[in-house]
Amino acid sequence: MDIITIIIGIVGIAAGFAIAKIIEKSNISNLIKNAKKEAASILKDANLEAENIKKDKILQAKERFIELKSEHEQVILARDKKVAEVEKRVRDKESQVSNELSKAKKVNEDYEAKTAEYNNKIEVLDKKQAEVDKLHKSQLQQLEVISGLSAEEAKEQLVEGLKAEAKTKAMSHIQETIEEAKLTAQQEAKKIIINTIQRVGTEEAVENCVSVFNIESDDVKGRIIGREGRNIRALEAATGVEIIVDDTPEAIILSCFDPVRREIARLSLHKLVTDGRIHPARIEEVVAKTAKQIDDEIIEVGKRTVIDLGIHGLHPELIKVVGRMKYRSSYGQNLLQHSREVSKLCGIMAAELGLNVKLAKRAGLLHDIGKVPDTESDLPHALLGMQWAEKYGEKEEVCNAIGAHHDEIEMKSLLSPIIQVCDAISGARPGARRQVLDSYIQRLKDLEDVAYGFSGVKNAYAIQAGRELRVIVESEKVSDDNAANLSFEISQKIQTEMTYPGQVKVTVIRETRAVNIAK
Repeated sequence: MDIITIIIGIVGIAAGFAIAKIIEKSNISNLIKNAKKEAASILKDANLEAENIKKDKILQAKERFIELKSEHEQVILARDKKVAEVEKRVRDKESQVSNELSKAKKVNEDYEAKTAEYNNKIEVLDKKQAEVDKLHKSQLQQLEVISGLSAEEAKEQLVEGLKAEAKTKAMSHIQETIEEAKLTAQQEAKKIIINTIQRVGTEEAVENCVSVFNIESDDVKGRIIGREGRNIRALEAATGVEIIVDDTPEAIILSCFDPVRREIARLSLHKLVTDGRIHPARIEEVVAKTAKQIDDEIIEVGKRTVIDLGIHGLHPELIKVVGRMKYRSSYGQNLLQHSREVSKLCGIMAAELGLNVKLAKRAGLLHDIGKVPDTESDLPHALLGMQWAEKYGEKEEVCNAIGAHHDEIEMKSLLSPIIQVCDAISGARPGARRQVLDSYIQRLKDLEDVAYGFSGVKNAYAIQAGRELRVIVESEKVSDDNAANLSFEISQKIQTEMTYPGQVKVTVIRETRAVNIAK
């Protein structure tokens, strides 16, 4: 039974395997059929697509061929057009050349004809010239026989006579020109100077050797003096200024010849009184700070001055010197104001004369820098200022103008006399400079005493700051004719016996009065 079961199992397995093989074979056959069908369909689609692509390419090729053909035809047409234009220009050029050749031929024929004509005329002229020369020679011979002089001798006499006559006329003309130039130059110079003075207006500033420091009450004087005078001694030692505390109400006098030191003392006193702390240590501290402040202010004043005057490129040391001019005076005239005034005058005068205005203003501002030296010098201020200008790179014209404005060196440019004239204008202006009061009053008294020395003088008055002497005479003792003589005699005596700036006008007044009384 077991064997039969096994056999049956084996037979069943074999049958199952066979059946599976049959089924697999059938499936494979179906797959092959389906694959063939799909392949045939793909081939068919590929052939259709290939035909479409082929047709498109053929159409594109035809279109490209048509485009290339059209472009080629346009190129050929353009080339033909250019060739036609070139041929036309060539034909025109040939026609123009032909015309030019015909014109040139005609001109050449005319030239040859005129040349022949001119040659004939030259031959005729040569013959006539020979005849004229022959006649001229015979006439000269006849003139030599008549005058007894040869042609060369006559020519020399004629030339000498003409030279003498021309020389006389030339000298006369030159002399007239010189005289006219002198008159014109004087008139123009006066006109320029007057216009220059009229166009400049400046402030008048008078400097003293003392400054007055005002205080609110006299109690402050004691604090300034300090215990046993220690504060005032410390202040005088620190500033170098003499401080005068007297009975003058609400005022303290600062005396010093140096305006910078005087200004430092004044500002230091102001700070100390305002702060209230006054003792030697505080005084030294405030004075040091004030001195630094004044130095900064000097530089600022110098910068502001050169900017106001339109001067550029000035050396910093010269700017500082210009600033120091604010605290210097010359005969009572503030040096900075004087220099500014001279600078403006020089600029105006240089413009009138057609010179360099900026250079003139520069020289005018710097002409008195030698008056503010750091240390004492034996040189005159003009030469010292010239040395400083040369040291700090100023131009030669400016240096010469500074050194020559008091005639201490030779003037080498037109700028130098302009500086000299403008300096004199600024200094001679009425009210610009102050003399010592005693000598000024004495000069006016001497002026009046000169008039009183003549008989018939009733009163004499010196007016216009001593520039005019007005004399009133007694009509009974001095006649009208004698009044004119008296004016002349007084002016001559003043001129010979007195020393005075400028001019003194002498006016003699004679007055007659008829007085009756009605009763």
